[in-house]
Formats: sequence, C-alpha cells, structure tokens
Amino acid sequence: MASFGLGRAAYILALVGGILMVVLGVLGLVGMAIMSFSPMGGFLGGMGSLIGIILGIVAIIGARRATDLLWAIILIVIGLIGGGIGGLLVLIGGILGLVARFV
Repeated sequence: MASFGLGRAAYILALVGGILMVVLGVLGLVGMAIMSFSPMGGFLGGMGSLIGIILGIVAIIGARRATDLLWAIILIVIGLIGGGIGGLLVLIGGILGLVARFV
C-alpha cells in the first residue's frame, strides 16, 4: 500500500472543502434568486453565498500548497470564516498542512 502522508491528506481535505464551499455557495445563490420572487427574500443571504464562493475558490487555489506555512495559516482562517462542512474540511486541511510542515 502506498504511503499517504499528512501533506497529501491536507491537500485532499482542503481541496474537497473548497469545492464544497463553492458548490454550496452557488446553491445558496440559486436559492436566494428563487426566494427573491417572494416578499421574504433578502439581500444578505446572497452576500454570505458570495463570500463562501470566493473563500472556496481561494481554498481550491491554496490547497496545492497546504504544507507551506503561509498557506496553511490562510487555509485555517478560510475554514474559520467560511463555516459549514466545507469550511470545517478546509480548517482540518490547514491544520494538517501546518502539522506536516513541522513534522
């Protein structure tokens, strides 16, 4: 069985988390667009979805360099701000990248 290091796990977790953040953000925008036809639709829900999409794209870009010190810290911050299951995966990926850097 091939070795599966912490750096590789950090990359996969950050990548999957970033993809989830983007997909859930797009679904939130679609849901907000549908809800905008009703009187209860709001603008603030769309802003959260846009932030999730932007943070997800940055997480996808930074996932390849998850073992670099700066990108590991950036991924941890993205995971904290992003929230949800995607943000949690990015956060864990950033922590694993940080650990892999010093182990």
